Amino acid sequence: MREENGMPAIHPATRLGPVLLAAADLERSLAFYGEVLGLQVRDRRDDLAVLTADGAAPLVVLVALPGARPQPRRTTGLYHFAILLPTRRELARALARLVQARYPLHGASDHLVSEALYLADPDGHGIELYADRPRQQWPTTARGVAMATAPLDLDSLLADLDAPAAAAAGSLPPQTRIGHVHLRVADLGEAEAFYHGRLGFDVTQRDYPGALFLAAGGYHHHIGVNIWGSQGAPPPPRDALGLRAFTIVLPDAAALAAVLRRLDPPPQEGPAGWFVRDPFGIGILVTHEGATVRTDDLRTVATSP
Repeated sequence: MREENGMPAIHPATRLGPVLLAAADLERSLAFYGEVLGLQVRDRRDDLAVLTADGAAPLVVLVALPGARPQPRRTTGLYHFAILLPTRRELARALARLVQARYPLHGASDHLVSEALYLADPDGHGIELYADRPRQQWPTTARGVAMATAPLDLDSLLADLDAPAAAAAGSLPPQTRIGHVHLRVADLGEAEAFYHGRLGFDVTQRDYPGALFLAAGGYHHHIGVNIWGSQGAPPPPRDALGLRAFTIVLPDAAALAAVLRRLDPPPQEGPAGWFVRDPFGIGILVTHEGATVRTDDLRTVATSP
């Protein structure tokens, strides 16, 4: 692997795995993720549900936290998590489902490298649904991958569908995965020192004021961080809604071991992988491809103090 300033870069085949979220009303959240977004329930317990697109790999894990208060606005944590769809047509199908359900959008953007829809789940967790443009079409500058935030042409997107009403039916395609997470942090310098300096993600974009984007393997970003309203902010209280953890998946045990050696203090090993918190209290599960993760293991991570 390439080294930068003596620090090995994270393996280029690194990807993101499931996000773990607290839900105030599990039934309400399941109705949203199933009926509106099109995810399937892989496993369900009294206080936890594992959602998937392919019937096997978890994408979203919901842990019940009845009566939880909303996450305070000026705290660190989730800005949004992003569900990557395999094609533009699948993004159009997702938009058709939202229209059919009369579910509100918070935004729709053309980022040059991708096209994206923004919304929130019933607990206020930010969600991006997006499709990448072919990598050879991504614009670049001397500073790296070029991204922008321009209005998305929704009519053009829906024109990819022959029959929008019929296309709205059904589940998300099995190739759907978590593409990136975007986090609210207290300090960009500390975020860069951790996600770039310690984990080894490359910085891909510095042009957004108050934000930083990082990735493995030349992707536009696997992790975004910003201080928009969160500069100097504390972590949220544990009894509040919000992100419990997100997952970084290395391609094999050797690549995982290389990351673990750079973390000090060493992360906590558990049945689902290694658990660490970033400087802002955000939980991260670090694991590798092929690792067996049981539902009870995910509960342990989601309820980790």
